[in-house]
Order: sequence, then C-alpha cells, then structure tokens
Amino acid sequence: MEGMPRVLVIGSGIAGLRLALSASTFAEVTVVTKRALEESNTLYAQGGIASVFSEEDTFHNHIADTLEAGAGLCDEEAVRITVTEGPDRVRELIDLGVAFARREAPHDEYDLGREGGHSKRRILHAGDATGGAIERALVDAVQRNERIRVLEWHSAVDLITARRLRGGGPGEDRCLGAYVLNTRSGSIDALLADATVLATGGAGKVYLYTSNPDVATGDGIAMAYRAGVSIRDMEFIQFHPTCLYHPQARTFLVSEALRGEGGELINAAGEAFMRPLHARGSLAPRDIVARGIDREMKRTGADCVYLDMTHLDGTFLERRFPTIFATCAGYGIDLRRHPIPVVPACHYVCGGIQTGYSGETSLPGLYAVGETACTGLHGGNRLASNSLLEGVVFSHRAALHMERHCPRASAPLQVPVWQRGTARVPDEAVIVTQNWDEIRRLMWNYVGIVRSTKRLLRARRRLENLMHEIHEYYWEYEITNDFLELRNLALVARLIVESALRRTESRGLHYTLDFPEPAPCPQPSVLLNRRALEGDHWLR
Repeated sequence: MEGMPRVLVIGSGIAGLRLALSASTFAEVTVVTKRALEESNTLYAQGGIASVFSEEDTFHNHIADTLEAGAGLCDEEAVRITVTEGPDRVRELIDLGVAFARREAPHDEYDLGREGGHSKRRILHAGDATGGAIERALVDAVQRNERIRVLEWHSAVDLITARRLRGGGPGEDRCLGAYVLNTRSGSIDALLADATVLATGGAGKVYLYTSNPDVATGDGIAMAYRAGVSIRDMEFIQFHPTCLYHPQARTFLVSEALRGEGGELINAAGEAFMRPLHARGSLAPRDIVARGIDREMKRTGADCVYLDMTHLDGTFLERRFPTIFATCAGYGIDLRRHPIPVVPACHYVCGGIQTGYSGETSLPGLYAVGETACTGLHGGNRLASNSLLEGVVFSHRAALHMERHCPRASAPLQVPVWQRGTARVPDEAVIVTQNWDEIRRLMWNYVGIVRSTKRLLRARRRLENLMHEIHEYYWEYEITNDFLELRNLALVARLIVESALRRTESRGLHYTLDFPEPAPCPQPSVLLNRRALEGDHWLR
C-alpha cells in the first residue's frame, strides 16, 4: 500500500462511513470519531431515506417536492443530482445488508412511507429505526475493511493548513490533516492526510431542546470557519415539530412518519389546529408545522400539543412503529388510547460548510459531506428524509472527486508537535458547564422558531462576551473534549445569529417578527467568510 493517498475522515455517521468505504478502494483511510464508532445522528434517525422506488412516483415529483419545501432557495442542480442518483446509492446500502421493510406477498414490494411535504410514498424504512439499521450495516463493513483504521474516543481540535504552518501570509493554502485529541489519554497528535473529510454531523446541542445526541456540537462547521472556509445559510435551523414531551424523555423524537400514516396534531381541546393553516394540515412541511405548534402553545398557554393516533388500527401501530410504541408505553402512553404529548425541538442544520457538487470546499484538500455540509439541496427548509439520501449521494461523489484530484502520498511534512506551553489542568469544570448552559438557553429563547432583531442583537452581544471568555480559557488550561465542544458550540451559535441578522425577510425556517413576509425575490444565500464576525481574531 506504499504510495497510496491518505484520507482522513472526521465523523462516523452515514456520510463519513460511506465515504470511508468508497475511498478505501484507492487510499489508506483513517476514521476519527468522538465516541464509539456507531454513535452519530444517523444511529437515531427514525423515519427513513427518501428515494424514487415506485412506479407511481417520478424524479420530477421528488424534485418538485424538494424545491417547494426549500422555499425558493434550493440549488436546483444539487436537487437533481440527489434525486436522480439516489436510487443507485440506496441499492448500494441494500447490498451492504440494510433490510428495508417490504410489504407482504404476493408482490413483495418495498413498504414505502410518506412524510410531510411529500406528494407520493417514497420513504424506505426499517420500521421506525432506519438510521440504526443503516449505521450497523456500515459499521460492520468498515470493521471488516483492512484499509480502514478507526480511532474511537478521539476528537478533532483544528485543521492543519499550509497557511497555518507558514504563520499566515501569501501563498497557496491547502488542508493537510488535523490535530486530534485522544480523549482518554489527553495527548494531541497531528494526523496528516492528502484529503481530509469533515463528516461531523449537525449542531443540535447548540439549543436547549434538541432531538440530537450529545455528539452533535457543530465541530466540523467551527473548524472549517476557523480555517477560512465559507459557511452558508446558517440561519436555517430545522426544528422537528414532534419530540415527546415528558420529563424523563430528554431527546426522544416522534417520527414524522406517524403523521404520514394519518396522525393528527390536536390541542388539549381535541381541535386539529393545523387544518386552517395549510392545505396538507398535519402533513405540511416541517417549518410550517413547527411554527403552527409554537403559535398554538403560545395562544393557549399550553406546555405541549398532542399527536393523535387513536383512530388508527392498534396492531398496525405496534408493528409499524415498534420503537416509538414501546418507548411511549414505557412512559405510560398507549398509542392506541392516548394522544402523544409533543413539542418542537432543534433537529437539523440546513446550512453548513459550503461545498460544490462533489463535496469539495474552498480549501483544497478539504471535503465536507452530510449534515455538516451545505450542498444547496435543502435551501430554506429540508424535505423530510432527504438528509440520509444526501449523505450517501455526496459521499459517493466526494470519493470519486478525491480519487481523481487527490495527490498521491506526498513526502512527509514537518508539522510542529502540539505545544502545551504553560497550560494547566482545569480545576473547575463548572466554568465550562455554566457557559454551555447559557449558550443553549439564550439560543432557545432568542434564536428559536420565531425571532426578532432585538432578540438576535441581544444574543450576539452575549455570545461575543462568552467567546472572549472561552478564548482566554483556551490558552490557560489544557484541552478536554468538553471544552472543545463548548468552543465549537459558541462559534456555531454566533454564525447562526449573524446569518439570521443578515436575512431581512421571513423565508423557510427563518421567521422574524421584524420582517414577517418573504421578499418578492429570495435574498441570496448568506455566506460568512474569514473575519465575518466581530472579535474574529479570538478564533485563531
């Protein structure tokens, strides 16, 4: 394998692992993941993966639904690529052992579900645990692949770039790998690569309430911005309309597929409040449903609304949604008899690292795939179950691109070892915990489903102060994973606020009381580049 390119993949969800498998055909691959290999947003995805697999459906229909959901901001070429290449990428998952649900004989067809914003049934699923089925198949394939090395319990600190090694100044820049923290030993090493891939997932933990696991802290977006890469459309944060409202159910998602099968959103009085708000009622696109729930809760003063499935066949519910059925039952909620109490929660980042159609970024040698990337597919609002599809389509395209353009293993570089200097072991973890909690609460209160300029400016001022405190802490104390996540969350929060302030219209997932209507022509994408933020020098 001497002379083969080296590919570094940071992240182990569907996009990262699928890319690692593709790249292993021509390169030596290292996968870095913060926790165990399978821990990712993908593992918890319930609904499924959207793709045209029915004679009653067409590429035209899927494209039209995606464009409609995207509120006029989708990149139509990215949409066409995703939809038309999707079926082949899904079949590759099937070949890897993903067993999507099928209907009973005689036809033995795939059991296609329907979710909000879709005009046809096109959601391939594995019950209500599709992400888990996909993740386990990919993990198994990666673990059997001799060309893939996996580093679990390792966290990327920052990207290594040619400009950074030169200390700035003129000259061509390039990504050369990343500094990586072994979270168990505390050592920090330089992992060099001819191609580096950010597949770090979303940033749901930037908000107080989220469906995301604890690892979703926006690491890739933050690292890319610090390296000078353009960040796009961060104002578009998707709040999933229906997370279980229960004091012991911290992040449990109630899949949109329940509404696809006939579930109805109702208030405490039993009124179907979504019907007057959109022609598709409870199956309206997620941004409309989330705002509808937010409005209804504020109108009635209620802590939640309800998803009613009691009019559907109980045997069907238990068979189609076994995980949700069992989890709700564990909290004393019988789907056959009780409506499910639900509230919105942060779910998906539609923006991210700006990429081309093959996952390439503005920094040579650096790619981004999956939720951390912004391909233009989602525009102002993601169509349900398009995210897993995007992950497999663009990871495949990124692998093809790097095979053509990645330089063959270059001569070893002289990269400085990580300097600890006079940094001390942190003596008060409460400092990190306090700042983490403050960021998440102010983002929920000031930068949530409904925004205003006054709230956004208040959030920006406080975040600038917090980032200054975090910068001082960075140089004074030794790095831990908790601190890295705090540092990244603060920056991602600041990028969201800045992007929201720059969009002076309400469109898609961005709704502001000061500009409640969409502009006659959509404002262009908000791009944030190096030194776009106040106090940007603190980030280096």
